[in-house]
Amino acid sequence: MKKQRNSILQGMMGNLSEISVEELEKKFGAYLMEDESIETGFQLIVDVIVITDRRLITFDRQDAVSPKLRVDSIYLDSIIGVSVETAGIGIDDSRITLTYISSPYFRASHGVITEARSYEFPKRYDIRPLYSRLQGIAYENHLAINE
Repeated sequence: MKKQRNSILQGMMGNLSEISVEELEKKFGAYLMEDESIETGFQLIVDVIVITDRRLITFDRQDAVSPKLRVDSIYLDSIIGVSVETAGIGIDDSRITLTYISSPYFRASHGVITEARSYEFPKRYDIRPLYSRLQGIAYENHLAINE
């Protein structure tokens, strides 16, 4: 009961907690593209973030009882920047912010539009491996875009 209460408290504070790939596949597998596979995922109280081999998918519910669901994707090949803010002393949490290209074109001659989205993680979650992976993706994308 204590673990459940703690995860609810973390969710109320806007923090994500990791959930199993098997559970994600059961709940959200129908939203995957052909040959796409889930790598990891995180759950807020009612929202879920899934990272696949192709994209980061956000499943956003209006509330815990609503069947209405909004699904948004950030394609991994559009991520061009990643920043991290690690947890401090007290109630501070860690945050990863992704900057990504939201326009259909990746070259400046076509009018590139970028957006940023932040995700908060509980202090107990080690975000360094996730940050390193996302930063590696951003670096490779930067190289490919500027060839």
